[in-house]
Amino acid sequence: MKEKIKITIIQDTPPHFDLPSCMQKVEQRMAEAAAQGADLVVFGETWLSGYPAWLDYCPKVGLWDHEPTKQAFSRMYRNGVKVPSDEVEQLGKWAKKYQQVLVIGINEVVSRGVGNRTIYNAFLIFDSDGTLLNHHRKLMPTFTEKLLYGLGDGQGLKSVETSIGRIGALICWEHWMPLTRMAMHESGELIHIALWPNVHEILQIASRSYAFEGRCFVVAVGQTMQAKDVPEMLELPDELKEQPEHFLLKGNSCVIAPNGKYILEPQEKTQGILYCELDQLDRIYGESMALDVTGHYNRGDVFEFGVNRERKSREDGTQI
Repeated sequence: MKEKIKITIIQDTPPHFDLPSCMQKVEQRMAEAAAQGADLVVFGETWLSGYPAWLDYCPKVGLWDHEPTKQAFSRMYRNGVKVPSDEVEQLGKWAKKYQQVLVIGINEVVSRGVGNRTIYNAFLIFDSDGTLLNHHRKLMPTFTEKLLYGLGDGQGLKSVETSIGRIGALICWEHWMPLTRMAMHESGELIHIALWPNVHEILQIASRSYAFEGRCFVVAVGQTMQAKDVPEMLELPDELKEQPEHFLLKGNSCVIAPNGKYILEPQEKTQGILYCELDQLDRIYGESMALDVTGHYNRGDVFEFGVNRERKSREDGTQI
């Protein structure tokens, strides 16, 4: 691990349902971060091409046979990211060009046959040489997300060795799943990326608890979204129609030390780029003296633990 790591959090609003514009904005932000010497650049949950916060704000989206919701799903699918794809290849090229470790949330789409048009809430981790190191699909869509997303699998439940050290990540409420956390702790991550749509108070608790439990640095990344950013085919409630600048997602991104204390306090309604420098990285080992959930504070003689890391597949063995 480097002695000092400059972290860049992109707390911004993606152009919803517009993959080309999202990609353009990704490069713009990476170039700006490179000018400031960034080592690690992080974009939030499903940043390509937008987190569907409208599920929780627009009335009628959950009604059976609701035409605007079907239109929104169609647009979301058509502006999703396939893995592999030209977009994924381009992200790797930018990581190499700007010499940055890149972590980015995506709406991943799968299209193999008439009966398989699924969207997954996923993320990608690229090393600074452009190599795609990890591709994880969120295990369980949360609450209203179940209207849109498929169930992920355990293939991406791991940390990966990068040019700045060992990095892992989880998406949103995966941080409330004890066994998911344990899988990541056992993978030996030094920096953990917590991808959220909006890191509000209870999610600050989850992120700080994760840092304390895992004895690692946590980068909790949120994003911004205002009422005016809701896709045009969906109708907002009257009170939001009259407040186009109202924040539905407030960001609140932050960086947390292995003792659970803030290095960068939550940044609410700040749109753009946030910077934070990590030093004293050996604090991880000092904090582990008291608690090491995969080492001397683990009872392997009492508990058994395992993870199925196979990519989900059909009965004929082809991957989904």
